Amino acid sequence: MKIIGHRGARGLAPENTLASLSKSLEHKVDEIEIDVRVTKDNVPVLHHDKTLQVADGPKLEIKSHTLKELINFKKDLITLAEAIEYVDRKVPLYIEIKPSENTSSIAKIIKHYLLKGWSTSNFLIGSKKQKTLLAIHNLLPEIEKIVIEPWSGVRANRRAKQVGAKRLSMNRLWLWSGFIYSVSKGGKELYAYTLNDPKKAKKWQKYGLKGVVTDYPDLF
Repeated sequence: MKIIGHRGARGLAPENTLASLSKSLEHKVDEIEIDVRVTKDNVPVLHHDKTLQVADGPKLEIKSHTLKELINFKKDLITLAEAIEYVDRKVPLYIEIKPSENTSSIAKIIKHYLLKGWSTSNFLIGSKKQKTLLAIHNLLPEIEKIVIEPWSGVRANRRAKQVGAKRLSMNRLWLWSGFIYSVSKGGKELYAYTLNDPKKAKKWQKYGLKGVVTDYPDLF
C-alpha cells in the first residue's frame, strides 16, 4: 500500500510548506501530495484555498496578487519550482491543480524540469475539476493523471476514460469494502483521501485499496 503525504504532512507541520514536505520525507512516504494555485504574475504556488487569510486582516485572493505581495503576508509560501527542487526526485510529487487555475503556467514549470533531467515518473497530476484535468492532459499527455472524485464512482470512471487515467482518488467517507473490491476488479487503482486510520487502511487493503492520502504519515 502506498502512503501519500497530504499537503506534505499537514498533521505534523504547516501544510504546503517546506517544513511539511520535510516531515513527509522524514517519514518515508511513497508520494507527496501538494495543492497548486497560480498568482497574478503567473507563478504556481503551494496553497489550498482560493484566498490567503491575513492575520487580523482581509482575505487575499491568490490569483489577484503577485507572488511578492503574497509573501509579504505569508513568509512560508513556496512556489511549485521550490517544491520540486526541495523534493528533488526522492519521491514523486502528486500535484493537485485546484479548479480553474492557469494550467499553462503549471505545465511550463514541469516542462522546465523535464528538460533539466527530471523524469515523467517524478510527477503525477490530479484535479477534482474535469475541465482542469483535460486542459493539463492536453499540455502534458505523458504525465500520469489522477482523477480526484469526491463521491461518484460512475463519474470517476467516465472521467478517467477521457484522460487515460488508471488511478482514482476518492473521499474515504463514501468508500466501503464492496465498492473498493469492484473498482479493483475493474482494473483501476483506488486511493482514499484523507485517511488517518491505519486499521481501516489495512482492512480496505484486503479488498484492493492501493493507497492512502494521509495527514499523519508517521502513523503508517
